[in-house]
Amino acid sequence: MPPPLRTFAFLHPVADEHVARYRAAFPQVDFLVPSERGLPDGIDRAHGAATTWNGPPLDAILAAAPRLEWLHQRGAGIDGLARPVLEASRIVLTNGSGNHAPNIAEHVLALMLAFARRLPALVRAQAAVRWEPPGAHDVFELSGQALLVVGAGAIGTALATRAAALGMRVTGVRRSHAAACPPGFGRVLAIDELDAGLAEADHVAIALPLTHETHHLFDGARLARMRRGAYLYNVGRGGIIEQAALIDALERGHLAGAGLDVTDPEPLPPESPLWRAPNVLITAHSSGLTPHSLERYHALLAENLRRWLAGEPLINVVDKRLGY
Repeated sequence: MPPPLRTFAFLHPVADEHVARYRAAFPQVDFLVPSERGLPDGIDRAHGAATTWNGPPLDAILAAAPRLEWLHQRGAGIDGLARPVLEASRIVLTNGSGNHAPNIAEHVLALMLAFARRLPALVRAQAAVRWEPPGAHDVFELSGQALLVVGAGAIGTALATRAAALGMRVTGVRRSHAAACPPGFGRVLAIDELDAGLAEADHVAIALPLTHETHHLFDGARLARMRRGAYLYNVGRGGIIEQAALIDALERGHLAGAGLDVTDPEPLPPESPLWRAPNVLITAHSSGLTPHSLERYHALLAENLRRWLAGEPLINVVDKRLGY
C-alpha cells in the first residue's frame, strides 16, 4: 500500500468520532492527533495542521513541523499567531471567520436589549427581593435607534441583519469603502470616517480583530467623540479599547453603558472598577460559545481539506500582513 499523500495534524483535542469521519472522507490523508506530551507524534511529517486560540505556541509548532504549508486557526482571531516569522514564511494561514457569527450577533443583541429594558437593575432588585420597576423614561426601544458596527465582516454582517430586523438604522465601518453594501447595513463607512459615524450612533458595537492598527483604536479621544449617552459593546478583543479611558467615560456619564465580552487583561482582575459599575455588563468572553460552532468548524475544515487536496483556493485565507 502506498504511503498517505498528505499528513494533517490536529493541535487541539478532537473527538474520536470526528477523526473517524475525517479518515473515512479523506483516506489519502494521515491524520495525527495530540499525544500525551502535547504535540502529535509524527508532527515533523505534517503538511497541514489545525490549532486554536489556546493551542501550542507558534514557535513550538514551527520548530516541530518543518514541512508545514497550511495552518488553520479554529477561531477568527489570529492575534495569538501574529508573528514576523509566520508572516515571512510560505505557510498559508486560514481562520474560522463566520463560525461564530450567528451566536455572537445574538449575544450583542442580548446586551443591547438588556440595557434597553434595564435588566441589570431589575436583576439586582430581584436579588435584593425588591419590587422596583423602572420609570417609563428609564427604558427605551431599539427600533429607530442608530447602531454603528465597527467591523463589517461575518460577525458584523450577522449583527447588522438582526438589528435591521428590529428596526434599527445600521451603519458599518470597514477598512475601505465597499463596492456593495453588505446585507443589513444602510451604509458602510471607511475607517477614516469612523469619528463621523460615532457622533451619530446610539450604540457602537466593536467586531474587529486585534492588530497593530486596531490596538487602542478606542482611546480617550475617540471615546469622547461618541455621542453622550451612547452604549459601547466589544466582542472583538479587549485591547481595542483603552480600558482606563473607558472607565473614565463611564464614571463621568459620557457613556450610558458598556457591554464587554472581552477585556484587557483577561480574566479581568477583581480590583477592576468595571466589575462594580452599575452600567456595565461583563460576559467573560462567552459570546463565541454555542453547540453549533463546532459543527461549523468541522464543516469548514472539511471543505478546506477537500480544496487543499484538489489544489483549489482555500476559504478564509488570512492576509498575514494585515492580521485578518
